[in-house]
Amino acid sequence: MSHPHEDVPPVTTEVHDNSWSANLETPAHAADPDVVVEQAIDAVEMTTAGNHVNLVSHADHGHPETYLFDALTEAFGDTITTEYVQQCGCGGHVTRVHREA
Repeated sequence: MSHPHEDVPPVTTEVHDNSWSANLETPAHAADPDVVVEQAIDAVEMTTAGNHVNLVSHADHGHPETYLFDALTEAFGDTITTEYVQQCGCGGHVTRVHREA
């Protein structure tokens, strides 16, 4: 996993052999969209094939399609599918990333 922002706790420290949700809505995530992208990539890396991770991103950065989707595609290519689920009542966004391989 890559963590250039060492002061931000990792979003997970274990491999998930199930579907799960990653909280990317903390104050540290709100302050730096690069942390959101880095930890979203880490979350997908820690999700086994055949499962998905729901990336719950902070509202401060707008729709994840504008900054997150391309970064995920660049990191994983066609081994994932990305689906926007909804905007939460708090303003955050849920993106579901299916790990194909």
